[in-house]
Amino acid sequence: MKSARIWRIGLTGGIGSGKSTVAGMLATLGAAVIDADAVSRSVTAPGGQAIEAIRKQFGTAMIGADGAMDRQAMRSRVFSDPQARLQLEAIIHPLVAEITRAQTQAALEDGRCCLVFDIPLLVESGARWRSQVDRVWVVDCEVETQRQRVMLRNGLPSEEVDRIIAQQARRAQRLACADVVTYNEGLDLEDLRNEVMKAAQHFGL
Repeated sequence: MKSARIWRIGLTGGIGSGKSTVAGMLATLGAAVIDADAVSRSVTAPGGQAIEAIRKQFGTAMIGADGAMDRQAMRSRVFSDPQARLQLEAIIHPLVAEITRAQTQAALEDGRCCLVFDIPLLVESGARWRSQVDRVWVVDCEVETQRQRVMLRNGLPSEEVDRIIAQQARRAQRLACADVVTYNEGLDLEDLRNEVMKAAQHFGL
């Protein structure tokens, strides 16, 4: 029998951990997955709600020919300028919050018992996200595994991948915040699915 409780799960993990794969598996089990990163990308896409504010704050150099935020140029900017990161977050975070609230309400009206918030930088955000979820679910793997997966998937040089990893919370910091851990190391998809299904049973799935 399904649980009557509504669970709000914050799903996180470092780049290349397999977090998005786990999110997809939870969706097939009946969870409503609210992807904060996808929402963030949508507001910086061509015609997105953040584009004019980004243009005003950072100039046209941060807007690509297609009308979207130039993610590579902005990544370089915020890596080298912490103040720029704060300015960008002040534009994007309120929009993401508004859209995720609407998606949450729609999921509740649909009768979902488990809401999974896919949040790559949950730990880095401090109380902003942690206060909104009942449990934190971390998808974990070795740092070298992250590096190899991202190099293969994205075609990035190891130096670029290392720079991205260095900007995220350390593995130990994520694990210290975790209520549930899925250790995605040396598992094939079926093994991973079994691990996810076992953990998901605690949340009415």
